[in-house]
Amino acid sequence: MTTLLEVAGLTKRFGGVTAVDRCSFSVASGSITALIGPNGSGKTTVFNTITGYQRADAGDVTFDGQRIRRPDPTALYRRGLTRTFQQARVFRELTLVENLTVAVQQPWRALFRRDVVPAERARSEEVLREFGLADLATHRARELSFGQQKLLEFATVLMGEPKMILLDEPTAGVNPVMIEVMERRIRDLHRQGVTFLIVEHEMSLVMRLCEHVIVLDHGTGLAEGTPAEIQRNPAVLDAYLGA
Repeated sequence: MTTLLEVAGLTKRFGGVTAVDRCSFSVASGSITALIGPNGSGKTTVFNTITGYQRADAGDVTFDGQRIRRPDPTALYRRGLTRTFQQARVFRELTLVENLTVAVQQPWRALFRRDVVPAERARSEEVLREFGLADLATHRARELSFGQQKLLEFATVLMGEPKMILLDEPTAGVNPVMIEVMERRIRDLHRQGVTFLIVEHEMSLVMRLCEHVIVLDHGTGLAEGTPAEIQRNPAVLDAYLGA
């Protein structure tokens, strides 16, 4: 299996605090990989530096065989690498359909119009249907529950037809029914060839969904392996129990 994402020596400091310390790992193409660790272990900062929302102090990121010298969220989106956030980022005053069509790569002038062309509407409605949100297509995003907004954000990143999606705590604050929808969509997309790297605290989900698990502690790699191997790893147990 080929490597789709490779992180080498990634380091990020905030003043005198090193949040990520020479972190290295790789994600295989077509895999569902988990990135886990105790609170404050640097997981979200790793996501932020990979995707260009924060600039790394050192290290290299390679995606789809090409080194990303200055990660930029928009450029990476166009190349097929996208992400979600712990707190869903949606346009609250736009409808669900408008949220999805804003994500489509289109001329800059299109961002200043509110009408939606038929092809974009059809694609948006199809994606919303897959997430069980079709009946809310014309509602404004602010009318959604927290869990529905997380589903909407996940749906939005699919408009770019990504090769790889980074999900940052997708099930946090989400009820069990929506977790089932989220898990089903991840599995469906994985069968279609999409690669996932998932930060998740719900270990039961990680153990049944992910093929490979990477563990961070104090901003650096602590262990890697299958879910079963990670469950038995003494260093991982010590890190969690000591957190």
